[in-house]
Amino acid sequence: MGNISLTIAVLQALRGKWPATALLCLSVLAAPIAAASPLYLSAPEDLAELSLEQLGNILVTTVSKREEKLSSANAAIFVITSEDIRRSGATTLPEVLRMAPNLDVARADTNTYAISARGFNTLTANNMLVLVDGRAVYSILYSGVFWEAQQVMLEDVERIEVISGPSTTLWGANAVNGVINIITRSARDTQGTLVAGGGGNRESGGAVRYGGEAGGAQYRVYGRYTDFNNASRAGGIAIRDSAHTAQAGFRADWGSLQDGFTLQGDYYRSDIDQFPQGREITGANLLGRWQRQLADGSRLRVQGYFDRAERDIPTQYHDVIDTWDFDFQHVLAPGTVHNFIWGGGNRLARDRFTGSPALMFIPGDRALHLSNIFAQDSIALPHNTEITAGVKLEHNSYTGTEFMPNLRLTWRPSPDLTLWTSLSRALRTPSRLDREYSTPAFAGNANYESEITNVIEAGFRSQPMAGFSYSVTAFHNMHDRIRSIESGITRLVLGNGIEGTTTGAGAWGNYQAARNWRLSAGAAWQHLSLQRKAGSLDAGLGVTAAGNDPRHWASLRSLWDITPQFELDVTVRHVGARPSPVVPSYTAADVRLGWHISRALELSLTLRSANEEEHTEWGAPANRAVFERNAFVKLVWRP
Repeated sequence: MGNISLTIAVLQALRGKWPATALLCLSVLAAPIAAASPLYLSAPEDLAELSLEQLGNILVTTVSKREEKLSSANAAIFVITSEDIRRSGATTLPEVLRMAPNLDVARADTNTYAISARGFNTLTANNMLVLVDGRAVYSILYSGVFWEAQQVMLEDVERIEVISGPSTTLWGANAVNGVINIITRSARDTQGTLVAGGGGNRESGGAVRYGGEAGGAQYRVYGRYTDFNNASRAGGIAIRDSAHTAQAGFRADWGSLQDGFTLQGDYYRSDIDQFPQGREITGANLLGRWQRQLADGSRLRVQGYFDRAERDIPTQYHDVIDTWDFDFQHVLAPGTVHNFIWGGGNRLARDRFTGSPALMFIPGDRALHLSNIFAQDSIALPHNTEITAGVKLEHNSYTGTEFMPNLRLTWRPSPDLTLWTSLSRALRTPSRLDREYSTPAFAGNANYESEITNVIEAGFRSQPMAGFSYSVTAFHNMHDRIRSIESGITRLVLGNGIEGTTTGAGAWGNYQAARNWRLSAGAAWQHLSLQRKAGSLDAGLGVTAAGNDPRHWASLRSLWDITPQFELDVTVRHVGARPSPVVPSYTAADVRLGWHISRALELSLTLRSANEEEHTEWGAPANRAVFERNAFVKLVWRP
């Protein structure tokens, strides 16, 4: 009876204007009920069945390019699991990424997001490397991500590994502030049929996936479609940014994950309303990956992919980028002292840009080459200490060969405690925007150099007792040759005239309050200080354009299995004010109520910004979007 009363109280609160803390308190006050309840399980992958010890034993690959336990990883890494995604109620990848406390995520309109870590967040953020199953999805136009084109089928995501901090030694030049690595499930783990559909006052959509076996392989095919409504400005004025997106794809796996072959591909199309004639985004990709466990215990992986991304904005520009990428890595058999990995690769990206007098790249047709070789060794020392040294040599078409080293020291005094510190040199190499962009008032610079960031980090990860684990990281970044906006003879030009520092810290943790109730929390603080270098003619525009970052953000999440059929999830997140242009701070509470009607059928109701009528996240006051309280009902069928 108490559970029913509590659920009714939550729904009543959502109808009013209770503050976010009141919603969270409902979950907190429910602790005695949860603790006294039996262990409720409705599916094998349920939250209560995955202990914090098991979460710590999740294998991650992004930190060192080889499998290791999350609890032992010597980096600021946060993992979003498939269960986290399901219980978030999120319908798009950027909304899922809000769960990573080491990311700053801001929504500018229905389709556009600014996502970064450790500062420099803009709508064209260019210091985060984003991967989907090993395929880089950033654009060579500005070294950033068009988030509206990344329509991953969330039901097929196994986990998302989010590293904040430099990873350029292993992953290459644009991983200055971190890596977002989206890893989908093997086809053998997605057998059978899945049908999902839902709708609400802001969006609607559906997806279908089927997995089977043929020719000695497991495979899956899928299709998804989503409609997004227009956002609006303050006062209810509609913004023309509605979108209709469709995507289809497949994956096939032969053999095992350690010794086998994977072939996968996707096709997508989005039609987005935009003044005056809208814009169209299409793309396709095909990836093959071969992995082999060799007789001596070492492992070899070879991967290649083709990716086409096309954007068409009538009267402004039409752009087609074709990318061919090949890479390999060899992990030597683990020894008592050394764990060595090396590899290399080559990428060719051809861009065909057709612009207008107001917006162009010169030349319009450009082929960019990127080749690299890297090596890293982890050396075991006495007293459970390990030193890791690595270096990457990367050659690009603009600045030639670049050097990116990394040195890490790790101490594991006990199985439940990992302490680490690191020194890194990270680079962001020039994009086409930096070198070849041209408008009547603004231009790139043919001599634009790579931006340099030297980073000092220290952190620790601990599970001091059963049911409680946490991670803390502090960092100091020293920046040089950051993009400036210089005064030219006839127009503004880009330069490397800004330097400065970023200092900050981040922490997150999990607490198993009861067998069927888990709390998680995270927070980040940062201070960015930039100034003009001697000789620069930047009038302050470059510093302003470098990023619009809050000083802090925090989140608190409660996941509660109420009964074998019902689950209640509450997330409260607070984001501090942004300075230029000024965006007020906000606190939003998202609530999800899930109902397992049967083992094959799941119904959920998600209410976003349930505690407030509207808030803003990005942009100048005159034209920025406001995001209102909204609801989404979803039905998933897994026969």
